[in-house]
Formats: sequence, structure tokens, C-alpha cells
Amino acid sequence: MQQLIYLEIPNPGTNSVKKWLQSSFIPLSGNKVLTPDGFLIASGDAEVCVFVWSLQRTTYLKAFRWTEAALADEQNILKDLTNRIRLAFPSQYPAPRAAIAQELANGVSIFTALESDYPLTVKYFQKLPNGEYDLNRVYWWEKRWRDSVCNPQKPNQVIFRNTESNSVQEPEYDLIYIGGALGIIHATMMAKLGYKVCLIERLPFGRMNREWNISRAEFQGLVDFGLFTQAEFESIILREYVDGFNKFFDGNNPSNAKAAVLHTPTVLNVAIASEKLLKICGDKLKEFGGKIFEQTEFDQAVVSNSGVTVKAHNLLTQASLELTGRLLIDAMGSASAIAQQINNGRAFDSVCPTVGAVLEGIDPSVWDQKYGDVLFSHGDISRGRQLIWELFPGANNEIAIYLFHYHQVNPANPGSLLEMYEDFFAILPEYRRCDMEQLVWKKATFGYIPGHFSLGANARQVSFDRLLAIGDAASLQSPLVFTGFGSLVRNLPRLTDLLDTALKHDLLSADQLQHITAYQSNVAVTWLFSKGMMVPTGRNLPPERINSMLNSFFGVMADQEGSVSDRFIKDRLGWGMFNRLAIIAAFKNPKIITWIWDMAGAQDMARWLVSYFWFTIDALMHFLLAKSLPKYLSQNQGWLESKYPKLWLKLLSWSYGINYSIGNPTIKS
Repeated sequence: MQQLIYLEIPNPGTNSVKKWLQSSFIPLSGNKVLTPDGFLIASGDAEVCVFVWSLQRTTYLKAFRWTEAALADEQNILKDLTNRIRLAFPSQYPAPRAAIAQELANGVSIFTALESDYPLTVKYFQKLPNGEYDLNRVYWWEKRWRDSVCNPQKPNQVIFRNTESNSVQEPEYDLIYIGGALGIIHATMMAKLGYKVCLIERLPFGRMNREWNISRAEFQGLVDFGLFTQAEFESIILREYVDGFNKFFDGNNPSNAKAAVLHTPTVLNVAIASEKLLKICGDKLKEFGGKIFEQTEFDQAVVSNSGVTVKAHNLLTQASLELTGRLLIDAMGSASAIAQQINNGRAFDSVCPTVGAVLEGIDPSVWDQKYGDVLFSHGDISRGRQLIWELFPGANNEIAIYLFHYHQVNPANPGSLLEMYEDFFAILPEYRRCDMEQLVWKKATFGYIPGHFSLGANARQVSFDRLLAIGDAASLQSPLVFTGFGSLVRNLPRLTDLLDTALKHDLLSADQLQHITAYQSNVAVTWLFSKGMMVPTGRNLPPERINSMLNSFFGVMADQEGSVSDRFIKDRLGWGMFNRLAIIAAFKNPKIITWIWDMAGAQDMARWLVSYFWFTIDALMHFLLAKSLPKYLSQNQGWLESKYPKLWLKLLSWSYGINYSIGNPTIKS
């Protein structure tokens, strides 16, 4: 028996595909005999079987030759089958009906408006607390996302300049934060240092669309800083699991692209009660004299030489709000209008559409809550996406489950949260054997998580005069791992120190604030790998391609000592280790190079070489200066900072950069 072809047919209607194969397809030669799942082609002693099956809401097809002898004209028959089935069932990227917005405006409920197109999503959101509210948010988030991608226009101007030097006489605040998730952590740290801080949050403060996971070692940085006590940290731990698994489906992979399970016991193994964490930060911020304006939407900011004026309005009362500060911090995440404006509409290069839920009711015999799934796939490419699961045990019997894919943003295919949710509810029983009717649905989790393909430290604009972006608004987390919370926590020591320095010396122009960044060249260089996990719009790749690539690389890490994968996922991989892993992976599976070239193209390969060049330069600088530069700065801080504050900020940023970018930040391992 020999497999001849393996295709993914991007259509959830497997029966309609089977009907077409049985009734409409006529082979170029041979006798066609129908079978329960397809047909046979027989000619003399030769016989080929073609059949289809359904998985992940899509259709897969294989053709096997049962006999030693090949069909006459076998290759042309199979080529004709492939071409004709591609024409009959082309790639489709469905979007919500245009009429839905009008229906909602006319008072139709979100459940009624979406039920015909997304029946499972409506069914299970009706079981969720706040389900109607959250499904409205899913719809409007997707609509805004699609509008920004499909109809790219000059970004709305929300940041304005005022040339009058004294337009802000005495700012009320040192720092004004917009965005209360990642923003509140940073805001509280700055308030603890003695700065006057306020925060504007569009939602009721503390409301989250996503749970957070981290390791003890990473969170310890916040304890060491004094933001949390050890007791407070222990109080927000929902669960600490024993081990986390990383495994990608390899049933159709070549033998050199199969891999053992990669165990990561100290990666994302601590589930955090995110809303409790936010509440603790909010209480501390107020204790330090800060203020929180919740359910308040940012409208615009006016920057002058003496400060920044922020204009907003309360969503409940529509009352206007005007605040003045020395510096504005954009922590609005991937939907940030500020990030769009200062990057000329190019605030991100890739995205992970992510959906999921917190739930109870999975049989303990199916899943032991002492373990988590960090990255897992149970099938091959599905309708232009390689779907990947995450599972993190939570409090009591709760489990947080996410479904996402790496996505190359394209106007014809922006990426859909609603389609992803329909997939999530349809294929969850395939992933974890569970009775959907027995599950207790606790909370919806969703969002677009952006990524940026950095060619160098200044490839992305994170600052404007008296304005700085952090977190997802800066899109500087790993384009491969996409852990915005972990990235912020890992980078908080340097971000806080650098921002404190800038505020002390009033170094608040765009070029000065650009030094306050979470950029790491060892993280930036991974964007080529993430691009290799994105199915280009309109392309039909071999269904097993991305799983083969993932297994090739993760299989190499599985063969190494545990600290290698730990450093990789926590953005701490050094230049030597990066090259060693890449070389081993290439020797293990030489095709991985041609696969990446096929998916990225010559232009992006050339762009990546620029990223690799800067990674190499940082590695060289680290080798030469890692010990001497921090020592010199420590010994000469007094006179150097007081006489040359601009130079001091630049040197301090550089010192942090060459350590973080080679995997040696100040955080403990």
C-alpha cells in the first residue's frame, strides 16, 4: 500500500465533498467504483482508493494505491483530481454578514443576529455569565479589526500638537495611563516610586478577556521590587501545575519530522487570578495617591512643550473628562488608535486570533489537573490555519482552554474571532474527550494578539513627544510565543528604571523615550519562525507542513536539557544556543529551510538577515561589554547622570539592551 496524495479541502461540508467526488468527478481513465467514503479507480491489476473524512470542521482526502502495479496514467489522474477539487472547493474566508450591524442597531439581540451563521457560538454563549455582553464585544472587536485591515485608511488622528509653549501650566499628573490590564501593573510600580499617576479604563476596572499564566521565577521580579508581598503573590495563585506538555500532531509527518513530547514544567505553570491581581494593583495605586477612571473612553490627546492634555468621556454618563500630565502611556493593546497613528497604520505585522473559555466539567480521567498543555495540535492545517490549543488548570475544577493560530494579516483574510469560536465549540470534544452538555461555562476569553517583525531596535515607533507605548500596544512581545503578560513582567525592571530616569530629567521627547523599550534582538529574530507557521492567504500547503516544522524544532528542544526550552519560551535564548538549535534542526530535517523559504519568500528572508545581523552585533557587544559597561555606569552614575542626562539614558538603555537581547536580563532564572 502506498499513499499517493494527501489534501486538505477547506470546506466543513464533508458530505458535500464526498457527493461531488462520487457524482461529479470522472477520472481520465479506469473504472470508478463507489465506496462508503469515496471511490475506487480500477484498471487491470491496479487499484487506487480515494476517500475523505472530517476533522476540525474541514475535510481531508487521501489516495492510496492498494496494488504493486500503478494505474495507467496514474499521475495525470491524480493531478486532474487535485486541480478539479481545488476549483470545486476553493479557499474561503467568511466574514460576518454586513446586515448584522444594522440588525443590532435596530434592537435585535446579538444572539438572534448571529444564530443562523454561528449556531454553536450562540448556543454556548447563552450558557455563559455575561454571555450576551461578551458576544457583543467579540462581534464589535472583529468588526473594528476587519475595518482596519480591509479598508486601510489614514489612521484617525487622536494625538495632536499644540505649539503654545505654556499650554499646560502645572500638570495634575506625572503619568496618565490609558488601558487598565497590563497598564495597571506598570502604573502601580511608578506610583510606588512617588509619581502622581492616573489610569483611564474603558471597561469596568478589573474585567479581563484572558487569564494569565506565568512562572514563579518570572513573577518573583515583582515581589523583589516590592510591588507584591510573597503572601499576596501566593493569594493570587489559582493553581500551580506539575508539568506542561508541548506536542504537535505528527500522524502524517515524515519520520524525521516526528517528535517526542516536550516537557516544560516551569513554563506558564502558575495560573494567576488575573482579576484579583488587578484589584490588588488598583488598591495599591489608590494607596499611593493614584486615581482610576473606569468605564471611560479615551478620545484624544494634545501634546505641547509643557505637558499633555488628555480628553475622554464617561461611557455611562457621557460626561467629558480632561486631564493633564507630563507623560501619556498607551497601554490600550492591539486595538490602540494611538499605536496606529504613530506607526502610520502599520502597528503590527502578524496576529494571533485567540478564543477560548474558562470551564468546569471535564472528566478527571480524561485530564489530570496537575498538568497543562502549553502548545498542542490534534490535526493538520484546517481552512488556511494551523489550529493550536492551550490548556491551563485553574482554581478548584476550572480549566482555561484557548484555541489560536498564527496569522499573516491580509485584507482578503483578516482573521475571524467568530469563525474561531464556531471551531472552538465544534472541535473541543475532538481535542479533549468531553460531553459539551455536561460542561459548566464560566467565562469567555478572546482577543487579537499582535506581533511585530522587528528588523532592529528602532524598526517600530513606540514613542511620540510625551507619549510612550507599552505592552500589546507596543507589539514587542515575542512573535513566536505571544505572551504579552509575561513579556511585560520580564521587562518591567528595565522599563521602570529607564522611565524613572527619563522623568527625573524631563527627557520626554520622542527620540529620548524611544530608548524605553522592551525590544530584544533574540526575540526579534524569531519572527521568521512565526511566519513559517502562517498559511499564506490563497495558498494550499501540504496539510502536514506546519506540524512538521513545529515538530522539527520542538523535537530538537525535547532532546536537550530542560533549561533550553525554558529559556527559549521565556525570551532568554542566547546567540550560541539559538544557532546550535537551528543547525541541529536543519541537519535533522534539511527540508525545513526550503519550507521556510517557500512560505516567507526571498524578500522576507533578506529582511530576516537584517534581524540576525543585529542579534549578532548584540551578542558581540555583550561579549565585550557585559561586565565592564554596567560596572562603569555604576561607578560613574553620579557625575555622568547629573551632567549628561541624555547620554546617561542612552547608555543605561544600551546596557540593559545588550543583556536582555542575549538572554541575560536581571531577572532570576
